[in-house]
This record gives sequence, structure tokens and C-alpha cells, in this order.
Amino acid sequence: MSSFDYKKALKDIPHKPGVYQYFDVDDTLIYIGKAKDLRNRVSSYFVQDKQLNGKTRVLVSKIRRIQFTIVDTEIDAWLLENSLIKKHQPRYNIMLKDDKTYPWIVIKKEPFPRVFSTRRMIKDGSTYLGPYASVGMMHTILDLIKETYTLRTCNLPLTQENINAGKFKVCLEYQIGNCKGPCQSLQSSADYEQNIAEIKDILNGKIGNVIREVKQVVKTAAEELNFELAHAYQKKLSVLEKYQSKSTVVSSAITNIDVVNIASDERYAFVNYLKVMNGAIIQTQTIEIKKRLDESDEELLSIAIAEFRNRFRSTSREIVVPFEIPLEDTNLKLTVPKLGEKKALLELSQKNVLFFKKEKLNQYEKLNPELKTERVLTQMKNDLRLTQLPYHIECFDNSNFQGKYPVSAIVVFKDAKPSKKDYRHFNVKTVEGPNDFATMQEAVYRRYKRMLDENQSLPQLIIIDGGKGQLSSALSSLKKLGIDKKVTVIGIAKRLEELYYPGDSLPLYLDKKSETLKIIQHLRDEAHRFGITFHRKKRDQGTLKTELEEIAGIGKSTADKLLKHFKSVKKIKEASAEELAKLLNKKQMLTLQNYFNDAETPNP
Repeated sequence: MSSFDYKKALKDIPHKPGVYQYFDVDDTLIYIGKAKDLRNRVSSYFVQDKQLNGKTRVLVSKIRRIQFTIVDTEIDAWLLENSLIKKHQPRYNIMLKDDKTYPWIVIKKEPFPRVFSTRRMIKDGSTYLGPYASVGMMHTILDLIKETYTLRTCNLPLTQENINAGKFKVCLEYQIGNCKGPCQSLQSSADYEQNIAEIKDILNGKIGNVIREVKQVVKTAAEELNFELAHAYQKKLSVLEKYQSKSTVVSSAITNIDVVNIASDERYAFVNYLKVMNGAIIQTQTIEIKKRLDESDEELLSIAIAEFRNRFRSTSREIVVPFEIPLEDTNLKLTVPKLGEKKALLELSQKNVLFFKKEKLNQYEKLNPELKTERVLTQMKNDLRLTQLPYHIECFDNSNFQGKYPVSAIVVFKDAKPSKKDYRHFNVKTVEGPNDFATMQEAVYRRYKRMLDENQSLPQLIIIDGGKGQLSSALSSLKKLGIDKKVTVIGIAKRLEELYYPGDSLPLYLDKKSETLKIIQHLRDEAHRFGITFHRKKRDQGTLKTELEEIAGIGKSTADKLLKHFKSVKKIKEASAEELAKLLNKKQMLTLQNYFNDAETPNP
């Protein structure tokens, strides 16, 4: 920062709301931000390096010029920041990954207006409603309009002069009843405009108003014995009520609000938006945000809100949010509901954004498996309060049978996956009897003593299968080796999946569905499986000895060879010298024969 005097630059920045812009040595715009107090916000970037994260330090090191724009309110700063980011797309600003062109429903500004969908917005005075994130929803609404109202579909210039001059003739649409023929004055302009007014109400979510008006027409027509008109409007009423029943109705008490919710991880954030008008959800969309710096959820949510309100031309004065956003404006109300219908709406938005996040991350991780590994390890680091990512994890478990044949096993996970070539088991050497604590102490000491002697890298996380006692035993061995401060060690109790930390009497409970707990359980189960397999093998060796193995000079391999050939000790005893000579040397034959002869000799 020697080439940039930030103290001098700060003197020119006022204590007012606005937008600031950072430029690099090439005078390229690299970052845009908003602030309620410009000087305070900009000065916060130039604190001691230790207080900034790595990405922000890189950004600050590149700043060579600061430009700012003063606005009247924080809301204005909010909107200006959003528009500038979209226009310039600076390197260190978040990226809204939603460059699709969504369709609109347009009511053309012309005599006898047409109603149709478009992806191009032309500033000709026409009314555009949308955009519709769901094309299916848009077509459903257009189908409703087509089924309910007889509107023209031609692009003829239906000015009054042209109609009076008789320039047009009715087409097939008139013949089949889809148009009332305004081109030949068969439909009045007032009648047509009434239809357009009702369509605008439907598109604005005011379908209840239209239904009430249609019901009144049906009632009046019936009273006047105009049954043909009553029947026509009754059909229209049925279509409208059917559409209303399919829409997501919230509550008639909730008139005009926006609902937003966010879900994020280290790299991405996902924000869902619900637009509620007249008791129904009329718009919904979820966008993805790629982080460039370590932006907070509050910052990301405020940027997304500005984007949604601009995109959907929202005029609502109330926004339902999951947490407080430091945004002060008398014309805008931010609500964090605790219960009731608004809370239910917020939960609905949360369900949508979590599903979208899960699907997107699954797509990314299929294309790039390293992303999943990094995400899982980051989650473990946060859940277990670690200081570094646990790329290397080791888990210990003990097995014995009534104090006999004690063994210890260690399994190793690297990048959250089993590394079976690194699995090890230990024959207990210094412990006698059923002492699980001493066995754990010996195994941990031997494991890391050898790693230190061979200059191997230590694991970031050690897991002990057991409660406080086993954990204390393991910790005492680590202290003897002087590495208790270099690694993190935790214990897991089987009964309630409790996680214990050294010196902490209260256990940590993780969500039963969390990936962190699932990996720890996998480690624990794998250590148990590996340990019990070795224990059973050792136990079998100790308990399943044959009579032959008791003979001095006849080892296990020779005994196994004889049994394999003769099938039983009795048949070996009855075998001839020629048969035994095929499998044994002379010394082994003599030993075996002397043993059987002594066994047959009666005691005097």
C-alpha cells in the first residue's frame, strides 16, 4: 500500500450514505460497495491485516483510487450499488449467476390491446407484467385468459378511422367464437377495455375482485331472466375459481409483501424470493450468488433483495426476512416474524432455497468431486470448532474378551474417505487384565511415538471410541509426547453419540442428519470392525489349538498340513510310516510316533 495514501483519500470522503468504488493500478474498477456512512465503511478496509480475511487483504492491496457517490438515503445506495454491480461486474464483487431472459406478459398500448408473452421489453408505453421465472405458470395464466376472455390475436392497426373505413373483415377466430370482431365494430371499445381491466387485476393477483364482479353479473343476469348471459358468465366464473384453487393462497389479510430467505456455504449463496399479492403467491424465483470475498449473509441478502425488487418491479413496503438487516428507511419495513402466517411463508421460502441449494451443489460436486471433499471438511471444521481442515483423521478402538487377547486398532481417513493402506492394529504388550484405559494409553503412545520418530505428518483430528476415561488416557499419552497442543482429540460415546472434548464436562451433540456426525460414525464403525476382526483372529489362535500343536517339535504349520491331509488326529495316529514320510521328515516322524506310543502306554 506504499503507492496509495489511504489516509489522505479518507479525508475527502464524507460521513453520508452512498456508494464507493475501488480502482486498481490500471484504473480498472475492481469493487463496488454501499454504506450508510461512507467514511466509516471505507476506513474499515484499512485496519491491521490480521483483522481481515485473505481475500479482502488481496483486494485492499490492489486499491489505488477511491471514487464515491453520495445519495439521499440508504435505500438509494442499496439500489445504486445493485445497478452498478450488474453494469460493471467488478472482479471482487459477488456474481449473480442468473443470466437467463425470463418472459413477460405484455398488454400492448394500442386500440383493442393484444395480450401475449414476450422476452423483449420495448419502452412503447405497453404494460409488462412479470417476469415469470416459471414458463409453465405463465402459460397457465395465458390459457386462463384465452379461455375466459375473447380477445383479438391479429396485429391489425385497429384505429377508429380504419374501422370506419371498412378496411378489415372478420377472420376465422371470429367464426369459432374466440374473438368478437372489433375490426368491424362488432365489439365496442368500452366492452373490450372492461375485459382488459379484469385481465390486469388477474395478472396483479387481484383475482378475488374479478370473481366478485363476475358473480354480481351472473346474479343480475339471472334476476333479469337473461339466462344466456348468466350461463356465459357462469362458465367464466368456473374457470376463474378453478384457477384460484390451484394458486397458492396464503391469507386474504396479507395483501402486498415480499418474502426472501437465504442458504449459503463457503463459495455460494442461494436466495429465494416470494411475491405475495392479495393473499396469493404470484411470483417465485431462486437465484445463485457466487462469492468473491467472505461476504456475510446480511450483505448478500440485501443485494439479492434489491435485484428481486428491481426485476419484478415490486412496490411492496414490507419485506419478510429471516434475520435483521442493517437497513433504515421509513418507506420500507423489514419484518422478522416469530410465528403466524408470515412465519409460515418464510419457512416455505426456506424449503425452496434449501432444495435449490442441495440440487445445485450436487450438480457441481458430480462434475468436480474435490468440491464435495472441501465442503464436507469445511463443515467438519465448523461443527467441531477446529482450527484447520481435517484432511487426515485417525480413530482408535480397543477389543478384548474378558480381559484376554486385548488388541487395539486404528483406522485412517484422508479427505473424508477411508485410507485402508494406513490401517494398523496393535498387540497390547504392557497391559495385563481387562484395563481398557491403559490399553488405549499404550496404543496412542506407540502410534504417535513411531510417527514422530519417522518424521511423519500428524493428523489434524484424533477420535477416541469411548467416553471421558478413554479420552483422558489418550490425552495423557499425547502430553508425554508433547503433541497435545498440535492435534485435536475428541471422544465419542456410543449411547447418545456424544462428543467429548478434553477439559469440557459438557458433551457436544450434533444434528443426527449432519454429514460431520455421519463421517465420525463411519470412522467409529470402521475402527470397531477392523479391531474386532483382528481380535477374533487372535482369539481363535488361542482357543482353537489342536492336540498336535501341544507336541514339542510339531508346529502349527505342520499340524495344519497333517490335518488337511488326514482330516483327523485319529487317522494320523493310525497312518503308516510310509504315509507319514510323504509329509514329515525323519525327526518329526520319530517325535510323532514317540508321542502316540507314550500316550498308549498304560501307567504302572
